[in-house]
Amino acid sequence: MTGIRRAAAPAALALVLALSVATAGAASAAAGPATATTAAPHGVGVQSALPRPTGPHAVGLSTLHLVDADRPDPWVPTAGPRQLMVSVYYPARPATGEPAQYMTTEEAQLLLQRQAPGAGISPQTVSDTRTWARTDARPAPGRFPLVMLSPGYTMPRSTLTSLAEDLASRGYVVALVNHTYEDSGTTFPDGQTLTCGTFCDHLPDGWPAVNRSRATDISFVISQLTERHSPWNYAHMIDPRRIGMAGHSVGGSSAASAMAADQRVRAGVDMDGTFDIPIPATGLDHRPFLLLGTQSGHTPGEDVSWDSAWANLNGWKRWLTVSGTDHVSFTDLTVFASEFNIPLPGATLPGQRAAELTRSYVAAFFDLQLKGIPQPLLDGPSPANPEVTFQHPPQTGSRPPLSGSTPWPVL
Repeated sequence: MTGIRRAAAPAALALVLALSVATAGAASAAAGPATATTAAPHGVGVQSALPRPTGPHAVGLSTLHLVDADRPDPWVPTAGPRQLMVSVYYPARPATGEPAQYMTTEEAQLLLQRQAPGAGISPQTVSDTRTWARTDARPAPGRFPLVMLSPGYTMPRSTLTSLAEDLASRGYVVALVNHTYEDSGTTFPDGQTLTCGTFCDHLPDGWPAVNRSRATDISFVISQLTERHSPWNYAHMIDPRRIGMAGHSVGGSSAASAMAADQRVRAGVDMDGTFDIPIPATGLDHRPFLLLGTQSGHTPGEDVSWDSAWANLNGWKRWLTVSGTDHVSFTDLTVFASEFNIPLPGATLPGQRAAELTRSYVAAFFDLQLKGIPQPLLDGPSPANPEVTFQHPPQTGSRPPLSGSTPWPVL
């Protein structure tokens, strides 16, 4: 399953971003006539937009360049200390700040070169995707839980923007972290764009090393955001007693690694990621964890790492699968696919619906675990969401039974 999980994203992403006439024709051969929007050459006249956030808050965005002076870069030691770019989304005052860009044009160009070579798409089409955050917006009053987000391997952090914006609108500070040299390209303030290069195709030291490195990245960013002299101007918004993490693919696996390494991370979500480092047999100190994956690839018995994780998780837990989804259905790419009428391999669920379900269940989990708000949505199957199945694999060993909407105690 690991190979399937890793290979799915590039193949699906190429289909999502291939908006040229040639790709539209290929899609039509499999799924019927292409629409006029799909056939627009080089993205002319095409405007994509992320779904509107569902919470009561406007959304602000700060972009931080963080340098860990005590840690050489794990992948390119000659590059000096580890550098990270972090997008921090937060509840904001309405009508302040300026509209945020989805990604830089150069980042979009590198993404297209890697995932959709020869598609003939203007990078501007991707970078101009409509978002809902506003840069440097004035912060809303109050203190809020912090949620860390980690993207899939080779995937820019921007591909989790919809989830980040929605969580921020619901009353969270959200730190969306790039993991340098692990994605197609990230632009830094000096204008330099660092890419994964050959690492994307020839991973050094294996997947466990990626998990360990990401866990260290996450701990460093948490410290930067919560320390007294934080480089983020609005650090006073964060309640450091309420921190969670979610991630897609290897980012989801890394959520468990971060929890194992850092007690400050109190709750975790894995979105369709194989566990590259097993959950410890002793569990995660009774901290809660949500498994959210594809029906096709993550029903019990399909990914043995999830079966093992389920047996070892010793706190509140749920294992949910979503029918009609593909590996990238938990990212922004599923929205792009639907907007441009381009099918994803193995996915039948419309992109907007996939995004809605992802945002609803992830937010419900954090509302329960970090805010202590009961969430009937997590008690069992919902007639409103027939695509979502609650999995109940046999429990081995002596583990606490599943509880209802009882969160890990909020401090």
